Amino acid sequence: MGISHLWLSSSAYWWSAAITILVALALILGFIVPSLVRNKRMLSQNIHTPIVEALIQHNPIAMTVLNRTGEIIDINESASQMLGYDRQSLIGESFLTLIEPDSQQQILQKFEGIVQGELQDSTLLVRHRTGYSFDIGVVSSPLYKNKERIGALLISNDMSDRKRNLERIRYMAYYDDMTGLPNRRSFMMHLDESLVNSQRSGGLIAVLYMDVDRFKLINASFGRDFGDMLLLQVAERLTRGLAENDVVARMEGDEFAMLYRNAGSEKEVLAKTKNIMSILEDPFELQGVPLHMTVSIGVATNIVMEDDASVLIKKADMALGKVKDSGKNDCLLYSEAWDNSSLERLTLQHELKGAIQRGEFVLHYQPQYHLGTGKIVGVEALVRWQHPERGLVPPGFFIPQAEESGMIMQIGDWVLEEACRQNKAWQEDGLRHIPVSVNLSIRQFLQQNLTDKVANILARTGLKAEFLDLEITETMTMDVKHASRCLLDLTKLGVNISIDDFGTGYSSFHYLKNLPIGRLKIDRSFVRDIQQDPGDAAIVAAIIAMAHNLNLQVIAEGVENEVQMQFLQKHMCDEMQGYLWSPPVSGGKIAELLQARQQ
Repeated sequence: MGISHLWLSSSAYWWSAAITILVALALILGFIVPSLVRNKRMLSQNIHTPIVEALIQHNPIAMTVLNRTGEIIDINESASQMLGYDRQSLIGESFLTLIEPDSQQQILQKFEGIVQGELQDSTLLVRHRTGYSFDIGVVSSPLYKNKERIGALLISNDMSDRKRNLERIRYMAYYDDMTGLPNRRSFMMHLDESLVNSQRSGGLIAVLYMDVDRFKLINASFGRDFGDMLLLQVAERLTRGLAENDVVARMEGDEFAMLYRNAGSEKEVLAKTKNIMSILEDPFELQGVPLHMTVSIGVATNIVMEDDASVLIKKADMALGKVKDSGKNDCLLYSEAWDNSSLERLTLQHELKGAIQRGEFVLHYQPQYHLGTGKIVGVEALVRWQHPERGLVPPGFFIPQAEESGMIMQIGDWVLEEACRQNKAWQEDGLRHIPVSVNLSIRQFLQQNLTDKVANILARTGLKAEFLDLEITETMTMDVKHASRCLLDLTKLGVNISIDDFGTGYSSFHYLKNLPIGRLKIDRSFVRDIQQDPGDAAIVAAIIAMAHNLNLQVIAEGVENEVQMQFLQKHMCDEMQGYLWSPPVSGGKIAELLQARQQ
């Protein structure tokens, strides 16, 4: 051990160890490492070829290898299948034999560039083995071996699917998928083009904007599929006899538009419009059911040459609105004199703000009667404007402007609280307790805090919730999630819910079944024509039967004569309101009517 210690601690030992390590490193770096590198390169070279072959042959992307003269020296299955050939039959053939003659010169020029080392991107027309031609997109790259260009690699794809997809996208962008007619975007493009041409030639252009009357009732009564079938038949009739330069389009829903590029005169335009209406008068056959329907049409012409497409459409739509307000089933030509209505609306808006501040609104109440007993079973609160100059203004004059400007919120809140206060006052006077019905505007209904607001008003006035009936329109039920949540919250308070003007909106039987609705009000437009229109009579009878099957009460509004009342009694309608028994009257008059009925 002593000798070993002396040896390990001596300088001779460390020199001999250092020399041994250096020799070992020299052997590793000079022989072993180069040997490992050479073996690795050989392994890499051995595996490289099958990897490349597998990538080419089994790649889903079509790939073709050409030599410098354009002959196919290799092609994968994807490329040969795309061309319709067996892979082996193409090897050795010139690639030019697969190209249509019109594209051969192009590919020769491209190929020269590829051989010179350029990357190329092109579209070629090639011929399938069965004979038909199709486009392929080709990306070409030169091939090198030992820094020498030996040919080219072509990566290609069939452009047919892409073309079909682009055509489908174009169709979806400019055509209505259901009817096949041009859509709003396409129609506006045609109209823009026609207006430009008209400014050069001075010809008259006419735009017809039409709406299928009571289409929403058809959807609600028979289902949306039935309504779609009707729109298809309407589209087919509108295209009958259409001149080559004219256009008919489906704008949205049940609205269509027509463009007459050579309208002639306004008198001729109105004659053509009435002809359109007559074409649609014949009954439609839907699943064996004959259905009569009408349309309302607004017409506008480019008499004012400065009008662009959007202005012309707006004018036609304004004319359509006036037709619908006047009872539908008619046509009307826009008048430039209507432009004054914009100033009138601004004036009305200013006066409405003052009326709210000065408290110029009053409530009238229309009694609602039980058709069996004749007793008053409720009243509907109807707002009136006690204008200092115009006198008592009906709601149809100012409510649309109030809704447009947002002032309907303040008016609606006042109506709701005043109706509850008045009903509580009648009860405190010892009169029979009946509910009061209040119409909600769509802006009120969409409030997030509507339930809290109603609860606060009931608390302030002291009226029990069971004596308040809130009336909503069918349109408000379109947002099913919001409608369900809101109506359920209101009914938890004890408030009753009615659907007003039933038959003129978008409701479906599914919503009626699932929403907490207690009563339907048949729109006065159906009641009015019960005697003259068998279709309206059938609709009213169907609504009553349907509502009773869903355990809903039914009230008909706008009853004006005995014949209408007898029809409703015959079909077991529950309640009615209308001028036959009482028009809307003041709160004091309601107290008198209730007092008289109690005696």
